[in-house]
Amino acid sequence: MRRVLLLCLLAGLAYLLFAPVPMEPRPYRPDPAPDLTGVFVPNEALAGADLIALPGGAHGPEDLAVSADGTVWTTDAEGRLYRLRDGALEEVADLGGRPLGLEPHPDGGLVIADSYRGLLRWREGSGAELLAERIDETPILYANQLAVARDGTIYFSSSSQRFDPVTLGGTKPTSVMEIWEQGRSGFVARRSPDGKLEILLDGLSYANGLALSPGEDFLMVAETGRAAIHRLWLTGPKSGTAEPFMENLPGYPDNIQAQGDGTYWVGFASPRLGLAEALMPYPFLRKVIWRLGPWVRPAPARHAILARFDAGGRVLESFHDTGGATLSIVTGAQAVDGTLYVTSLEGAGLGRLPMESLR
Repeated sequence: MRRVLLLCLLAGLAYLLFAPVPMEPRPYRPDPAPDLTGVFVPNEALAGADLIALPGGAHGPEDLAVSADGTVWTTDAEGRLYRLRDGALEEVADLGGRPLGLEPHPDGGLVIADSYRGLLRWREGSGAELLAERIDETPILYANQLAVARDGTIYFSSSSQRFDPVTLGGTKPTSVMEIWEQGRSGFVARRSPDGKLEILLDGLSYANGLALSPGEDFLMVAETGRAAIHRLWLTGPKSGTAEPFMENLPGYPDNIQAQGDGTYWVGFASPRLGLAEALMPYPFLRKVIWRLGPWVRPAPARHAILARFDAGGRVLESFHDTGGATLSIVTGAQAVDGTLYVTSLEGAGLGRLPMESLR
């Protein structure tokens, strides 16, 4: 019996030390995360949000779009498109896939970053068309977020070129793998009105939210896996170059939404995970943790954080739901006619708050 136990122990140890894992972690030494102090001091402003429920128990309104007539649109994790009408979400279309980014197009339609299918455009009456599923020989494995210029140019992020959410069971496990590996395989690309596609910025650890400046001279780019936001210049003497804009943030930035006045909303999928980041310099230990199974792998903390910042990188205000009771894994927000609508990765609907309640 003792020999059997010893053999089991040795087999378990061999598994933890040598079993193949579906990634090759890279060493990364993050700066210590800043505390939630100053403008980031926790409050419970988001806990007071009303929930506009998705029909039929659907979940995952990861982004929203506001069309020129003021209509609010969103999607769910099951691939359906909804319109907000008379205070309720009504299903408009079944898009299939897993739509994430959602932005209005100047032609009156919607542009959709579908993490399973690529870049889509949907128009009422004609449905969805595929705009791009690869760039030259590069497949768009994980289309995530969007920004659309006034001339119809579409900027979009692909969060990973290593891991495919279709084969890995969804966007959440895929995001964990991309960030845990730190292979920095994400990129930002542009689709011109004539259909030309080109990669503008690569080497990002989970490329995510995008937002254009009011003058469309630069693009804000969230790098979730490095808790940072970059500025990618589109015109002027720095055109084609990127520079750090906000680094070592206290959470992992997700969507960025321009408000049109030079300020931006950013949702944080989670506060920084200290224990997980302490393991980042040690690829071998990260492999061991992965082999232990999903119950010990890193996962977002259910503390919702939403912040607004200006073009100088100054954080103006932040709102929280520290227990995640109403909103958790917040992805972003947009203010529409005095109401703030909040999106989330796993929520059962859109959060809704009067802007005056946040002042």
